[in-house]
Amino acid sequence: MHVSNGADRLKRWERAMELPLLAASPLFLACYAVVVLAHGADPLLIDLAVALALLIWAVFAVDYAVRWVLSGQGPRFVTAHWLDTVVLLLPLLRPLRIVNAYAVMRRRRGEPRLSLHGRVMSYASIAAALLGFAAALAVYQQERGVLGATIITFGDSVWWACSALTTVGYGDVTPVTPLGRLFAVGLMLCGLALLGAVTGSFSSWLLQIFGREDPARGDDRPRDEDGPPGS
Repeated sequence: MHVSNGADRLKRWERAMELPLLAASPLFLACYAVVVLAHGADPLLIDLAVALALLIWAVFAVDYAVRWVLSGQGPRFVTAHWLDTVVLLLPLLRPLRIVNAYAVMRRRRGEPRLSLHGRVMSYASIAAALLGFAAALAVYQQERGVLGATIITFGDSVWWACSALTTVGYGDVTPVTPLGRLFAVGLMLCGLALLGAVTGSFSSWLLQIFGREDPARGDDRPRDEDGPPGS
């Protein structure tokens, strides 16, 4: 479906929604944390947190639909914006939207940005921390009170999430429920990807640093070392 002046209207919509989306992402995670961690609190508080989380999800759904229509891409929008599609279908991945919104805000305001390596490491670290927290909440919600569970407290769940993200996997606490194990597989895959991004970016940065030093050292060599042996 073609929309007149769709590109300009899309830019205006994205600029108008940047701040609301940036605020909505951590608020959604906070509401989910209240639902999971305050399960013994006043039911009214739980109901308010659930209602607010659903409202925030609706905001993201409306934003996705509007951008789909204004883009004029039709079904291709789903694959072209795969991250937004996955985040919409799996709200627990909402922390990824925080990183994206933060990057957009910095570009909008023209603030000095870090180098490519610095951005990769910074965004990967933020995403890992937020995803680890979200996964710890999700697994704790599934595991608590289950017969034979080793994840008894939220602290146990955080410990498990840290070991899964870093690919250490001590095995002292592990999910036993089907959904808990499904969340674990997803977190492990995300941990591998994020760890690979940070490690690769750091290695590339070191190679660049050493690459700048080697030519400088080569210029300082004695003149007779530049010629072939026996010259």
